[in-house]
Amino acid sequence: MAKLHLKTREEFAQLSLHEKNEYLQGIAQQVAHLRGDPFVPLTKDGLSRIRRFYSRRSFADLKLAEFEEGEPLRKSLTILAEAIRSEEVAKIIEHEVPRQPRALVRPPPIDDAQMAFFVPTVHDAPIKDDMNLMDIAPFALSKTTGEGVIRYELKDSVITVEGGAEVGLATAYDYDIVINMISHLADQTRQYRIDDSKGLRPSLPPRTYRPAASEILKFCRRELGGKQYEDLERALDRLQATRIKITNLSSDRAKTRRRETEAFPLIGRYKVVSRTSADRIDQVEIDIPDWVYEGVVKPDGKPSILTLNPDYFLITRPIAKFLYRLARKAAGQTEARYGMTELHKRSGSKLPKHKFRQAIKEIVEAAVPLPDYDLSIIDGEREPVLRMVNRTNDKSAVHGSADP
Repeated sequence: MAKLHLKTREEFAQLSLHEKNEYLQGIAQQVAHLRGDPFVPLTKDGLSRIRRFYSRRSFADLKLAEFEEGEPLRKSLTILAEAIRSEEVAKIIEHEVPRQPRALVRPPPIDDAQMAFFVPTVHDAPIKDDMNLMDIAPFALSKTTGEGVIRYELKDSVITVEGGAEVGLATAYDYDIVINMISHLADQTRQYRIDDSKGLRPSLPPRTYRPAASEILKFCRRELGGKQYEDLERALDRLQATRIKITNLSSDRAKTRRRETEAFPLIGRYKVVSRTSADRIDQVEIDIPDWVYEGVVKPDGKPSILTLNPDYFLITRPIAKFLYRLARKAAGQTEARYGMTELHKRSGSKLPKHKFRQAIKEIVEAAVPLPDYDLSIIDGEREPVLRMVNRTNDKSAVHGSADP
């Protein structure tokens, strides 16, 4: 933030109560303007707290009376103290000014109306033992490259998400490409079964996916600018390097024992097949990993693929993407509830718990809600609970899973 030019404590003390309030409202308006937010006047309580802070006698600790009037050191200490106190005042004023909630959903691209002609329905695939990656965030909850390892210790499994040493973890936006790959495979599988039922002896869908870069971007409802093509290639690097390791757990009467452990990449090998004359990525080739292929094409029973709302791709905050995926899996057509501690654990968020709760609150209070689901924070026995309800159903009904 740009530096504010604030009155000294002595100048502030000379003002009347009305003038102090008017002055502080003006400073608050400057702060809002510098942040690019609409100005929301300070409350009566906010004004009172800032007045007390502004007027406190912190200069006594400097013992300025021990110096002669006009002595250079006294003047230097006074200027330094004013500068320090002014910075503190600026911080507390900024804290008191209500923040404008960040946008939760972005507008669709200009040519978005044509999307339905290019892509099939959006899907998210299951993996073995009915464990679905929608129960947790299989990506870093940041808009930039994630680092390190995410470890989830759930009741029936331990899941580890680890990125490459050079490129880091895949992000929530990178994972949109995985959904694109799954959706095309699911569409090809549907057509295979239709042809098979007619006795046409079709071949199984190929294990290699060869889309144009523009098709991926349109599917993910992104603009087709140069930066998007550059980001796409970096996203493929992170997806190929990010590995998921799942150890499923089962319990018997005596003890808890480990049974099956499986590790797999989010996508298999990829190759840039062609580039444009401007050296942009044009067509790619992606090997569909076994966990996707087996779950969609060759499931043990009926594939439990879940359909996502296409507006999922317009969600701007990674934590909100995680919440939608969790709601789609846990709430489905009814509702689900999660205590904040369990929610924080399943998200893999690096935020401290109090900041994570604030982020959830901002999403709940956003002017534009998540697709399909209404969110609210209700009181639980031990802590606040996030309630996720499919808005097409009776909101007063209590169904679905609960995990406070």
